[in-house]
Amino acid sequence: MLSRLRLAAVNIDGVVLNDTFSPVIHRFLVSRGCAYTAEVERSIFSQPRSVAGRILAQAIDEPVTPEDALDLYFRERAHYLETHPVRLNGGAVELLERLRGLGLQIICYGGLAKDHFDEFLRAYADLFDNPGYICTDTFRPGIQEIITEYFGFTYDEAVFIDDVANVGLAAKELNVPFIGHPTNFEYSFQPRLMREIGVRHVVESLHAVDEGLLHRVDREAALGSVWRA
Repeated sequence: MLSRLRLAAVNIDGVVLNDTFSPVIHRFLVSRGCAYTAEVERSIFSQPRSVAGRILAQAIDEPVTPEDALDLYFRERAHYLETHPVRLNGGAVELLERLRGLGLQIICYGGLAKDHFDEFLRAYADLFDNPGYICTDTFRPGIQEIITEYFGFTYDEAVFIDDVANVGLAAKELNVPFIGHPTNFEYSFQPRLMREIGVRHVVESLHAVDEGLLHRVDREAALGSVWRA
């Protein structure tokens, strides 16, 4: 059991499920003549749809509205999923069971509606605590809201596991424990961006989020040193 942490908030796409967003965003932009840079990636990832749509529309050399840009993007993602289907990441179920075994409450969150969670994680719903899944599209990244409004905990009582550096930065600003699981997509800047903001715990596999690491994060949370030496 852990001494300080009470909640594990686990991102759905890129952590529990495979990353089906980075490759599509990259192809969407590059195929339309946009230079794919760290700043472009940073400006789009883990943003509300309204913001992401505006950035996509501005980035491409086409006369489209933010809504049209999002519609084009999701159509391309649907095509991508025909040959790259959504699946559980390796070690995802074992991670959830490990978190539960350490006495943590578990919540899943992400930018898509709850039917995405229901479609792909319904069989594992018993591993999550009520409400199971929180759609954060209107209040991304959602760290403050999930911890304080949904669960009534303090910032040092929750650990977030996410694949996006923007979420890590928000965690850093609130001194919330954070474990980064960046995508292995070859053109992604997320590993670099996580290093730049000082994410201490970055893993390439969910198997690496073992009891040893979780106990270490718990100790850091108790000492208030998650983001400080």
